[in-house]
Amino acid sequence: MLSLSPWKGANMNFEKFLGRRVLICGEIGAGKTRLLTDFIKFSVSKGLEGEVTVIDLAPEYGDIGKSVESYYPGVRRLRYMRPSRIYPPRLLGRSDNEVLRYAEMNLIEAKKLLENYFRNPSRILLINDLTIYLHAGDPDDVLKLLDLCETFVATAYEGEVLEDDKGSGITLRERKGLSKIKEHVDIIVNL
Repeated sequence: MLSLSPWKGANMNFEKFLGRRVLICGEIGAGKTRLLTDFIKFSVSKGLEGEVTVIDLAPEYGDIGKSVESYYPGVRRLRYMRPSRIYPPRLLGRSDNEVLRYAEMNLIEAKKLLENYFRNPSRILLINDLTIYLHAGDPDDVLKLLDLCETFVATAYEGEVLEDDKGSGITLRERKGLSKIKEHVDIIVNL
């Protein structure tokens, strides 16, 4: 496995991402979604727009969890899937039960998109804010998707700012799920 750190936007060789499984990890505001968006623009410039599926799970809560579309409105010309509503569980939940309820609501919406992709895969699968799924979802669901595409690039929160999960356990689930997925990727970009 190749680990790239730190990222210097203009110096990133996106050719290395093609045909690989890539995980972009980092703290809030580190530039994960911007890097993913740059890869989308690269894919479009290479004429691959018909081969790309983007699943966007970012909650867009203040300055946290920006969607790909907020950086690149042109993503709507691709196969772009986004739930009508995604919640930031640790920020909105005031108790462990509320955090878990938000995580479950997110899982229901995210599963629909993953199942849609499973029924109709593309060569390139990009997921923004994969860790939203891991709060309550099974990382094995994500691993099954890796077998359906040639190129997989996902962003994942990995940090300390959002550590407080009000005793719900989603932070530990997120870390364990992410750790499992890391075992199956070729490149990890640490921001």
